[in-house]
Amino acid sequence: QVQLVESGGGLVQDGGSLRLSCAASGRTFSDYYMGWFRQAPGKEREFVAYIRWSGSGTTYADSVKGRFTISRDNAKNTVYLQMNSLKPEDTAVYYCASGRTGLRISRASSYDSWGQGTQVTVSS
Repeated sequence: QVQLVESGGGLVQDGGSLRLSCAASGRTFSDYYMGWFRQAPGKEREFVAYIRWSGSGTTYADSVKGRFTISRDNAKNTVYLQMNSLKPEDTAVYYCASGRTGLRISRASSYDSWGQGTQVTVSS
């Protein structure tokens, strides 16, 4: 399994930006696709973004498309989530996750390892 540690969360105003990082260790990072999910209070965990092991393919939830960008640096074993034009409804705990063999990359069940999460709060 891969061990994942997120960082970069915090409090930001409506329209602001944050960049989340997720550092991986334990296995060959480039063997894994990576995803970001989020969970708001009282809601189910939802898919945010996905990036292929090579970084050449990405997928986004409709709610963040055009505002968020996922990227990875395999040399640094790190995946990033650049979040721009943040809205109060983006407030949630954000989790990064890794997987190797899932077929539906927007489903949490396709990921094997999860970080502990980082809180993002957007004030109006």
